[in-house]
Amino acid sequence: MPRSRPRLRLYQKIALALSILLLAVYYVHDLEPSWIEVKTVSLTLPHLAPEFSGYRIVQLSDIHADRWMTSQRIQKVVGRVNDMHPDLVVLTGDFVTRNPEEFAPSLAVLKSLQPVDKTLAVLGNHDAWTDPGLIQRTLETAGVQVLNNRSVTLERPSAQLHIAGVDDIWAGRDRLNEVLAALPTTGAAILLAHEPDFADTSAATGRFDLQLSGHSHGGQIHLPFMKRVLPPLAYKYPLGQYQVGSMIQYTNRGLGSSGIPIRFNCRPEITIFTLKNT
Repeated sequence: MPRSRPRLRLYQKIALALSILLLAVYYVHDLEPSWIEVKTVSLTLPHLAPEFSGYRIVQLSDIHADRWMTSQRIQKVVGRVNDMHPDLVVLTGDFVTRNPEEFAPSLAVLKSLQPVDKTLAVLGNHDAWTDPGLIQRTLETAGVQVLNNRSVTLERPSAQLHIAGVDDIWAGRDRLNEVLAALPTTGAAILLAHEPDFADTSAATGRFDLQLSGHSHGGQIHLPFMKRVLPPLAYKYPLGQYQVGSMIQYTNRGLGSSGIPIRFNCRPEITIFTLKNT
């Protein structure tokens, strides 16, 4: 009888360890990847016209449509964005990871986005590596305007706000000189660029007040006291807000993942920016 007690305690320890392990797997695989954080950020842009003060931009990034990030999940995100009543929605790349012919159709639900002005996008490295033409056509069919090295100008009475976008940097498709050549020389300008570390290049031009990026997923897994694992071109500005010269850089943690949907201490993100001129 006395010998059975140590064995019972051992079984109890094993059961407790297995329970903790299962709970941890549930958290990192099921709970946190679905637990979207809405970040509210107020930004003062020095060249912003008073007519655009209070302008609201919602940023989504790195949707990575796949068997986990289904059209139903994306539709729920769209519903949350519409509840925020944005003036503008921007999407900063990586709409799929692979197999765009299978997963790009899930992006059709983006048609339900209802900003006051527009929904604008740039492509990411995964889009460029798969079938950028198919992804762009899918987005445009859904009412999303893709800024491949181009810009658009939003108008208010006697005021303008310029939104520019570069095609993917990692894939070598960016043409910033073309963007600058066509961009008006006055008025606040915001750049959409998938890879955040491009901020060093864009800030050096002195033309942009703000760059919005994604790509890094914020590291996706962040263990205390350990360095984040980050993809190339996301080392310097991996998540959140930075000041790069006279330009603000903001890196969104994204919604999806490029592999197994696992997150720890790095929740997926929807960002809503309120712009101010003073």
